[in-house]
Amino acid sequence: MFDVKDTDLFNLEEDDFDTILADDIAFRGTIKFTKPFMIRGKVSGTIDATNDLVIDTGAVVRAEIGATRVLVRGKVDGDIIGRDLVFVSSTGSVKGDITSKQVVLEPGSRFSGKCTMTD
Repeated sequence: MFDVKDTDLFNLEEDDFDTILADDIAFRGTIKFTKPFMIRGKVSGTIDATNDLVIDTGAVVRAEIGATRVLVRGKVDGDIIGRDLVFVSSTGSVKGDITSKQVVLEPGSRFSGKCTMTD
C-alpha cells in the first residue's frame, strides 16, 4: 500500500508496554512517561512523553499531547506534537492541530485542524 518510516510502532505487542491505561479507567491530570504507553480508557489533561504513545480503539483523549511517535486508533480532542511521527489510523479521529516530521492520515480517518510538518 504505502511505506511508512517507523512502522515498528504498529508491531508493538501488549507486552511491549510497561503501562496500559485500561478501558475502565478515566484519568484527569498530567501524564509523563519515558517508556511506551497505551491508552484504552479516557484521559483529559496533558500528556508529556519521551517515547511512543498508542491511543487504542475506543479510547477518548482530551489532552495536549507531546510524544516521540503517536498512533491514534481512538479519539483525540487536542493538539498533538509527535517529534517523529503522528499516524491516524482508519478508526482514529483527531480534532486539533498536528505537528510532526511525518504525518499519516489513513483513509477513513477523521482530522479537523491544522497540520504542520517539521524538519
